[in-house]
Formats: sequence, C-alpha cells, structure tokens
Amino acid sequence: MAASSSSSSSSSSAGNASKNPILQFAPFQSSVDEGFWRRLSSLKLNTLGLDQAPISITGFYAPCSHDQVSNHLKLLAESLPPDPNGQSTSNELSLGNRNRCPVPGVLYNMNTLESFHALDRQSLLKSEAKKIWEDINSGRAEEDCSVLSRFLLISYADLKKWTFRYWFAFPGLVLDPPAIVTDWKPATDFFSPEERESLSAACNEWRSSSLTAATPFFLISIYSNSRVTLRPLRDWATCQHDCNKMLFGFYDPCHLPSNPGWPLRNFLAFICSRWKLEKVRFLCYREKHGLADLNNSIVGETLVAIPQEWKTSQFFPKAVGWESYKGKSTSRCMDLASSLDPIRLAVSAADLNLKLMRWRAWPALDLHVLSNTKCLLLGAGTLGCQVARMLMAWGVRKITLLDSGRVAMSNPLRQSLYTFEDCINGGELKVIAAVKSLKHIFPGVEAEGVAMAIPMPGHPVSVKEAPNVLEDFLRLQSLIDSHDIVFLLTDTRESRWLPTLLSAASNKIAITAALGFDSFLVMRHGSAPPSSTPTLSGAKGGETEHSGLASDQRPRLGCYFCNDVVAPTDSTTNRTLDQQCTVTRPGLAPIAASLAVELLVEILQHPDGINAPADAANSSLGDDGQSLEILPHQIRGSLSQFSQFTLIGHASNICTACSATVVSEFKNRGMDFVLEAINHPTYLEDLTGLTELIKSASSFQLDWEGEDVSGTEN
Repeated sequence: MAASSSSSSSSSSAGNASKNPILQFAPFQSSVDEGFWRRLSSLKLNTLGLDQAPISITGFYAPCSHDQVSNHLKLLAESLPPDPNGQSTSNELSLGNRNRCPVPGVLYNMNTLESFHALDRQSLLKSEAKKIWEDINSGRAEEDCSVLSRFLLISYADLKKWTFRYWFAFPGLVLDPPAIVTDWKPATDFFSPEERESLSAACNEWRSSSLTAATPFFLISIYSNSRVTLRPLRDWATCQHDCNKMLFGFYDPCHLPSNPGWPLRNFLAFICSRWKLEKVRFLCYREKHGLADLNNSIVGETLVAIPQEWKTSQFFPKAVGWESYKGKSTSRCMDLASSLDPIRLAVSAADLNLKLMRWRAWPALDLHVLSNTKCLLLGAGTLGCQVARMLMAWGVRKITLLDSGRVAMSNPLRQSLYTFEDCINGGELKVIAAVKSLKHIFPGVEAEGVAMAIPMPGHPVSVKEAPNVLEDFLRLQSLIDSHDIVFLLTDTRESRWLPTLLSAASNKIAITAALGFDSFLVMRHGSAPPSSTPTLSGAKGGETEHSGLASDQRPRLGCYFCNDVVAPTDSTTNRTLDQQCTVTRPGLAPIAASLAVELLVEILQHPDGINAPADAANSSLGDDGQSLEILPHQIRGSLSQFSQFTLIGHASNICTACSATVVSEFKNRGMDFVLEAINHPTYLEDLTGLTELIKSASSFQLDWEGEDVSGTEN
C-alpha cells in the first residue's frame, strides 16, 4: 500500500530521505470581491454597530484550472452571515457548486485603525490553528474536512472614505522535522492507462455531485482490476482492507509543477497525527475546462517523521500563515470610492450619520419608515427650501413641493435651493428650480414639483374661474391623499385652511411652521375628529357627538386654526409691501424648519403616530431607546429673547378647519362647500357658531361697560 504505518520507517529510509528535497508548499493567495466589502459595510452600519466580536465567514476556492494561474481563496458577498432581511446563507448558496468549495473562516473587524494595528496577530493565528489541531484530534476533520483549511481575516472599514484595511492568515501546522519528498511526477506517469481513465471518471463524478463537490480532501482507492473510486476520509478503515493501493487526494489551488498548494500542509498533519503514517502518497488534483486534468495533476510521495510530542494530549504544533503582499509581511488596502458609481456612492454615504446615530444614541431609530415616508411640502419659499433640505438629511427620499410662484431676485439669499441663474428672464418656477436643486444636491432623492395655486377663503371665485379652481381642489386633494405627511409652509393664513381641512378629513399628519418678524410657531395638527357626523345642535355650532375627545378620552390636539375666533380671510389685498411679504429675521426660518422636521421624526418613531399624546415638560431618552426627547404639540420661540417653549392646545369644537362640523359638511357637500367658504367670508363663522360666540362676547362687553364701578378701591 502507498500509506504505511510508523513501524515501517527505518534508518536506511531516513538516510535516503536526507538526500531528497524538503516538501515546500505554495502559499494560499486571497481575493476579495467588492460585494463582500459592500455587504460588510451594510452589516456594520445596520447590525453590528460597535460590536467587535469575531464573525463567522465562509471563503471559497476550487482546484487549479489553468496551468499558468493558481486559484485564490475568494470572499464574496455571500461569505458574510445573512442580514436581517433574510438573505440566504453562504452554505446554502454554495451547495452543488463545483467552483465554490466552502471553507470556514473568522473575521475580526475593528472599529478604529489603531485597534486594527494593535491586534495581537500571532495570538490570533495560534488560536485559529489550535482549532484545526483540536478538530484533527477529535475526529471532526474526518466528518468535515473543510476545517483543515480554516482561515482568519482582520480588517478595518473606513465607512466615510470607503477604504478597507485587511490582512489574511491561512493557519498552517508546522511539521518539525519537515516532510521530505521521495517521489514527484505528473499523474499521467504514475497511473496506468486503465487507471487514468477510471480515475478521471471518478474525479469528474465526485466533482459533479452536490454531496461531494464541496469536499476538498478525499481518499483514492485503486483496485487490482484498475478500477478507481473516491471516498470520504471517514472511510479510511474500510479502504485499507478493500483496495490494492491508496492515495490521499486534495483540491490543489496551485498551478506550479514542482510544488503542492497550501491545503496539503494541514492535510499531512492530519494524516500523520490521526493515522500515524510516516509515508504518504498524495494526488494534487487539478482541472482543465471543468474536468480532471491528469497532465497537470501531480502525484507525490513524502516521508514525515512524527515527533514524539504529537502523541501527547497537551502538545500543540507551531503555526504559520500570515499572507504576504508583494513580498512583504504587511496588510493590504482596498479603495472602493474610485470604482463606485458616484450616485451609488452618494446614496450609500447619505445615511451614514443616521446609521451611526443608532450605534450609541438612538438604537431603536427606524430608518426604514423615514426612507419610505412621502412628504408633501405646501410652499417652496424660505420655509419650504429649508424643510426639504432637512428632510433629506433625515433620510426622507420622497418629497413633493407645491407652489405657484417664480424665483425672484430677493429669494436666493434667503431661500437655500435657488441661485441667481434661477431669477433670470422673469424667474424659473420655484418648484422646478427647487426639484432641480434637490437632485443636484442628492441624486437619490425622488423629488417632484407641482406648480399650482391653493384655493383660499377670502379670495372669491367667479363662475368662469370655478372649473379651474375645481381642478386645483381635486389635484390638491389627490396629493394629500397620496402622501403620508403634509407640511403647511405657505406665507398666508388663508392658504393653510384648505390643506388643514383636507388633512383632517383624511386623518393625515400635518405640520405647520409659521414665522413672525422675530418669533416662530411649529406645531403638529391633531388627528381627525372622532365623529364627523354632528348632532343637530352641532350644525349650529354647538357640541359634537363626542365633545372633541379622542377615542381613548384624551382631548384631541388642535390645528393651526383652533384658537382663532374669526375665519381666515384675504390677508394680502390693500397691504403695504412689508405687509405683503414675510418680513422676518434671516435666522428664523432655518430654526423653525429644522424643528418642524425634528417634530416629524419624533412622530414617526412614536408607536401611536398621529395619535401620540403631547408632552410639555422636559424628559430624557427612555431605557427602551424609543424617543430622544419630548413630543410636543406646539413649539413657540422668540429670537429677540432667545427663548423657546412648548404649549399644548386642544381641538376646538368650533374650529373653522378641523371641527367635526366642518369636516362633516365638507364630506357631504365637497366642492360646493369649498366654494361657499371661499366666496362668503362669514359662512364658516356662521356654520361653526363663531358668529354667535362673537355676538355673545360683544354683549358681555357692553354689559361690563355699563356696570357701576364707583365702589371699587382706589
């Protein structure tokens, strides 16, 4: 037999061996696909965070398939563990693939470049080599021989620059004294023609079977009739008695005609330690065009002197295996930034800050809900530009802007999405210029502009204009219905009325931002009225069926118009220039816009969404990581006082925009109701009961003025 026991060694064979060359192994070489680094980046940002614990990974290699080029151990995207979205594991993907023989590995990905350089590489190498040695002695390597090629990877991923520092190690157990080559020849010179034919057929069958294609180490049994079979390592005892001669085969990634590949090193250690053999004949199996190539495959014979220490349970051989690069023992660097599509790179980098926030500050932050939220911005002026920018910074990708104006020369300095070029020749439509600017800033945004005016109370509509107003109304209603969030950012009070009503009717989250000269208001509107069917007295402005309470009996939060005692009217006619324009301190709009978006983020992260109760007092991050701060109803601030405070305002049963009376009337009459509200200034006041309230207040004032106050103290 080609494999003999340790007792067969002699002083004469040792003397002959001293004249023969030492067996030298061609080192393993690594190759990492870009997809691996992209998956690692995603895993680091979305799952691992600051965790530096070792990660089990899978590498792939195959027998050499070209007589001039060695095969590398490759890492692919599927080499990493599955992500939370349910991607298949690497083992599932590799079954039955003859070009992917999987071997286990471990990855240490460090948080900083300093910690990467500070790793104790020799200790790590020794730790992985010890696993191989334990698998040999426990017998696990007989059942799963891929563990003999176990590997190690250390890395540092610079996720800002898309560069990756890394270093591979392929732990190899050191034979001391080294193995001696006693025979080395092409497989075609070792086997008879009949054996070559049978061996080629057996190897091709072995490589084609989904059960054995991923088994890189095997036994080759040759019978007296020249029949050849391949068997797994666990059949060692059977093969010794059944066959005429036997070889140990392995997938050889090396192409060199005078050296075997690195996997043979640990295979020899396994054979000598497990089966106590000192003479080993092996086949370096190589291929061509996907079939066995015995011309390029090598048969070798080696003598191994088994050290006495190997027979003790506590012994552990030395290990080598850190990969060299360009002849130097050093790490390597992969720079993907230059090879990535700039747009794809921008998209990947855009959410970096948000994902890093989840590592320490806000673990429960749901970025998926942000990226899938559709926001409608009514107004593309000073507030609209700032809100759009802040939404993109928070990961919102679906933004629609609505405005009817054009970019004026006074706009670019205050409105961040416009430039001087947008003002030329009468000015570009604001929504067109804004969308163009948003996509220029971030190509991944899904921005759309809608040029139209919003129908407003106090701006009467003639019969001739009614069809156009109806078209605008239907379009606005469709936009609100198709979006998740409505931002009210227009510069007049009356232009906010119809969007407020439509948002209440559709139970949409609506957020208002409004500016004064040195003060601002940011508020979220409450949910839809619990019942849009008023009682008889409600139609006259009395209490509704549910008295304005939410379903859990908490008072419903109010809207922008709930505190008004008059209906919205024309606020631009017969006004001086400073009254027609929003004259405000330049720093006010960015503050209000940022708070409006921050308020939205808190609403989206809250489990109750639009029904979330309002907070007025300060609070800190909860233990569950659900909220960063309070979730207020209204935020009012003053730049002159550098102050900011929160308020809670409950919904009014006589509100001209969100009360059950108004919403119910709108649902019953539709556009007819809207036209009447637009054309008749007192209609909304009469409908809700504001007219009676004003009369009662006037009567009370008259009675008060008529009282005798002579008895009051001086």
